[in-house]
Amino acid sequence: MISPKRPALWLLAASLLLGTAACDEITEPLREKIDPAARPEVRVFSADQRTTYEAARAAVEQIGFHFVRGGPAEGEIEALSVLETGDTQGGTEQFSLKATLSPTPNGTEVSVWVKEIIEEDSEHRQGFATETPIRDTPLYETFFHALGQGILKK
Repeated sequence: MISPKRPALWLLAASLLLGTAACDEITEPLREKIDPAARPEVRVFSADQRTTYEAARAAVEQIGFHFVRGGPAEGEIEALSVLETGDTQGGTEQFSLKATLSPTPNGTEVSVWVKEIIEEDSEHRQGFATETPIRDTPLYETFFHALGQGILKK
């Protein structure tokens, strides 16, 4: 005999699994709480959001990244570094940079995440890359320095 409680548990488990798997907005904050490397580097700049966005967009190009998407109204920038040969034969390595801009009473808060993207065998297994958040990289300071210099020029 099937217990009436058992189907309800399966339905609840399936709903939770589908709900969390389909929503990146849920998993990113959770990942940031669990893994310190997933937390953003944050700085506040004493300029309005549009000025800060324009300086951030120029900083991305200045440090050798290519703009992928974003805009001043969204308060986001996503960019990728050039694709380089990886450590393994046929592998590739790349970095992604995501910045969010939020207005504050003192200016604009800029949160930045840098991830390393590694594809072990890009010739035979395209699309099977791993993304790893990284903290120990000078990319953060280089980006923030270029952003600050861009704001001073405005």
